[in-house]
Amino acid sequence: MRVPVEWPSCRYRAYCRRTVKRAALARDGARSLHVAMVAPPYFCVPPAAYGGIEAVVADLVDTLVGRGHEVTLIGAGRHATRAQRFIATYDTESADRLGELMPELVHAAKVAGILDKLDADVIHDHTVAGPLTALRRLTPAITTVHGPVTGERGEFYRALGGVVRLTAISDAQRSTAPDLPWIATVHNAIRAETFPFHAEKDNYTLFLGRFHPEKAPHLAIDATRAAGLQIVLAGKCSEPIERAYFSQEIEPRIGPDVTIFGVAGPVAKRALLAKAACLLFPITWDEPFGLVMIEAMACGTPVVALRRGAVPELVADGQTGIIADDPVDLPDAIAQARDLDPALCRKHVETHFTVEVMGAGYEAVYRQILAAS
Repeated sequence: MRVPVEWPSCRYRAYCRRTVKRAALARDGARSLHVAMVAPPYFCVPPAAYGGIEAVVADLVDTLVGRGHEVTLIGAGRHATRAQRFIATYDTESADRLGELMPELVHAAKVAGILDKLDADVIHDHTVAGPLTALRRLTPAITTVHGPVTGERGEFYRALGGVVRLTAISDAQRSTAPDLPWIATVHNAIRAETFPFHAEKDNYTLFLGRFHPEKAPHLAIDATRAAGLQIVLAGKCSEPIERAYFSQEIEPRIGPDVTIFGVAGPVAKRALLAKAACLLFPITWDEPFGLVMIEAMACGTPVVALRRGAVPELVADGQTGIIADDPVDLPDAIAQARDLDPALCRKHVETHFTVEVMGAGYEAVYRQILAAS
């Protein structure tokens, strides 16, 4: 092992101690780890309503603690997880600044100082800006990419080179930029037991997500109307692009068969999902995951979706949902979905998308990077 001669002796000794410790942790798969979990700064963990990343982070933290590990959670505002320690970079969440860059940069700068003083075995970063501070860090780290990796986002990770180790949330996401430094794919997950199962469904379809052109709730309205059912639309509509889209595409389509619910909190979301005839997911972009799909299936509610992004990876076509290739096929897909077995939908989630599966997957990744370092 070559060590730069200019290193202070105290840092060299600390480096040696950590190297020996990590080697032992990598060899002994039963030894507990100290994981520094870095959440984005926009929502509390878990979020009160909107905030898919923060919901996944909360479940992962609780699962890792349940598996015997120590977790230090770094985020914004408050937390309601089992983490043994929580460090906030902001006193309150920055939900009203979602999409702005500065909260991410300030958060990353503060996190860098926190991590320098934190004797963690591994760092698990769920932010975009965090990897910018990774170059000078000795602790092994992974970054879970929750968004698309095409365009400038992909160029960002390429520019960082070997500084980052990336985990994907779906193979579909990974396939859009296979040259990036991926080390694993670990699917997002939910606690299926917290979602009510209902075999009997009402005569409405459900759209649950942002009012955004990429989510295309206008296609959900058109398909439901053509199928002769009612539709409930629940989701966020606060950013300028969302408000403009709502005005242009949703308002002209509102009628007696359309209910605009607004943002659905955890309780309301579960009630809507459990009784819906199906969840409509007519995305027009290659979404890397789509947490709402597994939430719906956990309730025994089939998914009707367009074949984009991770949809075929999450939905068992003809068993837990119907995947259409064209929006004109969605009305017929709705009719087919109503004949699917709700119990099979639930079983699919309990087999493939539980927090236990996700926790074990990430623990394996942690030990992998410890061995590599």
